Amino acid sequence: MVQLSEFSFRTRERAFRRFRDEKFDLFIVGGGITGAAVARDAATRGLKVALVDKNDFAWGTSSRSSKLIHGGLRYLQNMELGLVFESLSERAFLLKTSPHMVRPVPFYFPVYQGDKPGRAILGMGMWLYDVLALFRAGLHKNYSPAKLLELIPSLKKEGLRGGFRYFDASMWDDGLTVSTLRAAHDCGAAVANYAEAVGPLWHGDRITGFRVRDLELPRGQGEIDVQATQVVICAGPWTDQVGAGLSQKWRKWLAPSKGVHLVFDLKRFPLPGAVVMNSPADGRIAFAIPRPDFGEGVTIVGTTDGPSPERPESAEVDHEDVDYLMKLVHAYFPALDLQESDILSAYVGVRPLMGPVGPSGNEEDGPLQKVSREHHIDEGPGGTVVVAGGKYTTHRTMAEEIVEFALKLRARDARQGKCDPVPREITSSKTRTPINPRATREAIESTRRELESKGLGVPEELLGRYGSEAKIVLDLQTHHATEVGSAEKRAISKQDPEGFPALAAQLRFTMRSEMVLHLEDFYLRRIPLFLARADHGLPWAEALARVWAEERGLGEEEAQSELARLRKEMEKRSFWSSHE
Repeated sequence: MVQLSEFSFRTRERAFRRFRDEKFDLFIVGGGITGAAVARDAATRGLKVALVDKNDFAWGTSSRSSKLIHGGLRYLQNMELGLVFESLSERAFLLKTSPHMVRPVPFYFPVYQGDKPGRAILGMGMWLYDVLALFRAGLHKNYSPAKLLELIPSLKKEGLRGGFRYFDASMWDDGLTVSTLRAAHDCGAAVANYAEAVGPLWHGDRITGFRVRDLELPRGQGEIDVQATQVVICAGPWTDQVGAGLSQKWRKWLAPSKGVHLVFDLKRFPLPGAVVMNSPADGRIAFAIPRPDFGEGVTIVGTTDGPSPERPESAEVDHEDVDYLMKLVHAYFPALDLQESDILSAYVGVRPLMGPVGPSGNEEDGPLQKVSREHHIDEGPGGTVVVAGGKYTTHRTMAEEIVEFALKLRARDARQGKCDPVPREITSSKTRTPINPRATREAIESTRRELESKGLGVPEELLGRYGSEAKIVLDLQTHHATEVGSAEKRAISKQDPEGFPALAAQLRFTMRSEMVLHLEDFYLRRIPLFLARADHGLPWAEALARVWAEERGLGEEEAQSELARLRKEMEKRSFWSSHE
């Protein structure tokens, strides 16, 4: 029997008790992929770790990416071979250890007359990519125009000179973040969403923790001081806002960029793999990425690259963004005649791209600084560690680097008598293990064989998302479907939507093991129900609100309030479609 690893609203309540009663080695601000990976890395070493996020986990950029794990083919143009090799090595590691979250995807790179670089240079780049990947994904292929059109009939024919196929990977970005946080919790980290880091606690010239507000309680009732030897800021596009709250002398780190993606029905926009598109307007690369594992299947198109508002949370999908991507789609796939009315959903994220300088205004800020094209780690005000940039593919190695940096700072400050020394029992990183041992290839295949031996079947959508824990989802479905008076039996009058089997049981599972506090967490992040359907899953919302209330031990009034909250968030996310 697969045991459920609890990571629920009750876990969150226990985390707040720990926040109040314990002192931590690391206090992490930010529950995106970077903060999650730092929490897991530090916890595996034996450090006492606390992490908070003002919103749900992965609420920001970490749930609004292109959902790719890639080596960074574009970095070859700048000869950043070390970065590409690291990314490809991590891609191979994630494909092996997290097959339910990361999957290989063929990428097709069509080349048209006048494109730069041309086929010859691209071909050399493909060989170098294969070499740096140690040929683990197989060799790239060079296609003639006729063969490429045979594979992708909807591609524009005029001017096509052929193209290439290579492999990278797709991922469940928000799911990977939550799985990483659950792994950190399993190693002892205290973790809470909807918990705002209000302001730093100072002891002399050092920041020794943060005041934290529980946003699930009425204002003024849920503030506590969390004590920590060291604070790590992993705030993504909010880095400069948090930094400005730490010191009036803060200098901006970021040059953030707004990225928009459009989502289409895969049946309306069919592709055998991802297609690389080169914008004729500005030369930027964008992708059309099929995701057959999202509901009935979708194709995601993106991303744009535009100015970000000062407050990242206020970024919106504008009609200019939609027009930009639609023109690109029409340029590459004119035969499909896709219209704005074909868009199922759209989402916007802000990429925390690094600016040219660090916090002192100099490009070299001291011996502990670490700068790369992808991320920046540095000492911030009050002895904090501040992190910006980074990407999903290398989140694990970046977290290892961040924790090592923090330990070096702590050792230095301990020698100066400014903080406690590093505990003797602290070990090296232990993250070269599966994030979820219940979702390895071996665990998935064992579960499939076990169920088949009993004459049972498990929907691939569940097995592919939850690994062997899919059995728990099915057990929840069976138990509550036969339980008199259950929310499902009272309220669910229609079949589950295609691609989302055992929907109510999935909600129960995510509330118990993925810290879903609100329906919007489930709809928008734990599963792609909002993203992948034209109706955004609203026909099931009232029934699911009652399931939510039952799990929380609440009544009909609270269920209706939660339903109203979900609808309000959905309206905000769909506001772009009503713009004139």
